[in-house]
Amino acid sequence: MSEPKSPTPTPGDTYKGWLFKWTNYIKGYQRRWFVLSNGLLSYYRTQAEMGHTCRGTINLATANIAVEDSCNFVISNGGAQTYHLKASSEVERQRWITALELAKAKAVQMQAESDDSGDDFPAVSPNSGQGGDCRNTEIQSTLRTLNSKVEDLATCNDLIVKHGSALQRSLSELEGLRVAVDMGEKVKQVTERATLFRITSNAMINACRDFLSMAQSHSKRWQKALQTEREQRIRLEETLEQLAKQHNHLERAFRGATVLPPSFSNPALGNKGGVSGKADASDEDDDNEFFDAMEEPAEFITVPADPKYHRRSGSNISGISSETGTDDQSVNFDELSLASNPESPQPLELEPVRQRRTRIPDKPNYYLNLWSIMKNCIGKELSKIPMPVNFNEPLSMLQRLSEDLEYYELLDKAAKCHSSLEQMCYVAAFTVSSYSTTVHRTGKPFNPLLGETFELDRHRECGYRSLCEQVSHHPPAAAHHAFSEKGWTLRQEITLASKFRGKYLSIMPLGSIQCIFEKSNNHYSWKKVTTTVHNIIVGKLWIDQSGEIDVVNHKTGDRCHLKFAPYSYFSRDVPRKVTGVVTDKDGKAHYVLSGTWDEKMEFSKIMQSSKGENGTEGKQRTVYQTLKAKEIWRKNPLPEGAENMYYFSSLALTLNEPEEGVAPTDSRRRPDQRLMEEGHWDEANAEKQRLEEKQRSARREREKEAVKAASSPEEGAHPDTYQALWFEKIDDPVSGETLHIYKGGYWEAKEQGNWDLCPDIF
Repeated sequence: MSEPKSPTPTPGDTYKGWLFKWTNYIKGYQRRWFVLSNGLLSYYRTQAEMGHTCRGTINLATANIAVEDSCNFVISNGGAQTYHLKASSEVERQRWITALELAKAKAVQMQAESDDSGDDFPAVSPNSGQGGDCRNTEIQSTLRTLNSKVEDLATCNDLIVKHGSALQRSLSELEGLRVAVDMGEKVKQVTERATLFRITSNAMINACRDFLSMAQSHSKRWQKALQTEREQRIRLEETLEQLAKQHNHLERAFRGATVLPPSFSNPALGNKGGVSGKADASDEDDDNEFFDAMEEPAEFITVPADPKYHRRSGSNISGISSETGTDDQSVNFDELSLASNPESPQPLELEPVRQRRTRIPDKPNYYLNLWSIMKNCIGKELSKIPMPVNFNEPLSMLQRLSEDLEYYELLDKAAKCHSSLEQMCYVAAFTVSSYSTTVHRTGKPFNPLLGETFELDRHRECGYRSLCEQVSHHPPAAAHHAFSEKGWTLRQEITLASKFRGKYLSIMPLGSIQCIFEKSNNHYSWKKVTTTVHNIIVGKLWIDQSGEIDVVNHKTGDRCHLKFAPYSYFSRDVPRKVTGVVTDKDGKAHYVLSGTWDEKMEFSKIMQSSKGENGTEGKQRTVYQTLKAKEIWRKNPLPEGAENMYYFSSLALTLNEPEEGVAPTDSRRRPDQRLMEEGHWDEANAEKQRLEEKQRSARREREKEAVKAASSPEEGAHPDTYQALWFEKIDDPVSGETLHIYKGGYWEAKEQGNWDLCPDIF
């Protein structure tokens, strides 16, 4: 039987007392006040210094504790700090040693828990709705374990008392034999140590028994208090959200009551498009922005054009001479207005060939504390951290990329445009429309497996076909190619970089999107803005898009500069506002776009421009005289019950619908994603771990083959890197970028039903 450890007689997180600390050979040991708290041992010259002057601190998590003799002991953390300490008695030294050992064990455990990697996340049970029962079971199990340990310690104590008493009787008889003086001293010392051992054993037993009694008596009270705190927290979050909404309504009402001069607002755009021409009197509150978004002054303002421009018909606009000049860029606004009408009849040859589903199973009501997992991810790249499916939506990132085609009609209309500047307006509107599906989508899409694909064949229904493939895993990169019989091709390669900053999550898409029109050979390219997920710690999650986009026509030099304004709680502008100006190769402005990325976009023809008054930072702003704004894009309403279906749009509801004839690597065939959609989240988590481990094994095999190939230069072998199946990496001569381009063969393989080249990833 091993010897039990001696506890501190006053168990707790803090232990204080006087000790003698070795200073130097001149002063020797000096009396100092030591405080042990939270795994740290600190010392002061006097107790009065505790409030202002600490003479030294050592972290017990990395420290070594050694006993020298009856009263001396040493604490060292590897050479940087060493404390030679001495207690007033052996009993006092034993109390300190016990307290230090307990504090060290607790500090090491806390450090290990804080250093746990994201690989432990899948072990978190997704059924957090049953978290209360799990915690109750854990508490009862802990109490039973403590009770068992105390019984063991009581048995040890009985044995110690029994054998200690026998030892003392034997030593007393030995003293009565009048042996040598040295032997008598030795016997006396052994007797003292035996007595001390028994005292400390009793202290340990008493402390453990007191703890168990207290835990049993307060267990129900703790559980009730915990439940009360949880309910109060939920009520507080709901109250804060309601107060924030009420405050926002009051702010809007106040701003609505303030009437601006008509010369500084565009009545055609209304509250959505008008930009204030004067500085706000409350700019001194910029440092108190609720969501850390700084409101920047507008770069330009718009005013209604002179009435003489409105008397001209749309077909004669090109004949008007203005400061900006319109050259031959004529626009038929009646045609544009008709084109922007979502109820415009579609050609008869594009009738639907099948009935698509309009519902998916409702999202289960599983609660999981996002902060409990995300707190260990601050500053880390989230694409390398496995997450349970509780944070996901039942779509992959490839399917999310395909959602960019929700408003493909904008590209169809752009393909019919004769003017490159007019075409630029449609391309810019298409760029903004791709963000409209994200406004309520706080779920994370599944990270695609390497080699995973997704096809979206809407050729007979909408005139286009789309294919995505995961072409890289670290860093994760997806290539997308879509082509339409209406004369346009869309391609993109996106790599997502994400960082968790504590109270918000930033997602930075890297890579570019390109759109080519066959008839005019116009080649456009642009990049995506940053997506931010707010309220990670507390409150309701919400998404914002912020940044700037430059849509460039590489053939003509035309450019559209779009600005996504970050949400600011005290901003005078409408939330999620987007503004843009279309310019030609000489920098002359021709169109102004304005609207919101979650609702609609409008555009206005610029008839004349001039330099206006200075902005809030002394910069001179441009004043554009524009014709009446026309709506170019409006978001489609969400389907009924979308709040219970992950806020999916009508297109998103069909993306994971099973289809015959798709490739075996298609996202629709992914088992964990299918299980999550059907509401089987436990099975989905298990399947997700299996797929990830299978992918890691495949990667290790590729690395082995690469090493083997690299060691055989005589055969012309080279280190093996993963090669995409349907895409190839090339340098685009027009944009100058390197990206994966569709090399063909997929749709032919589908027609033949030949998928022999597809890897086994599921």
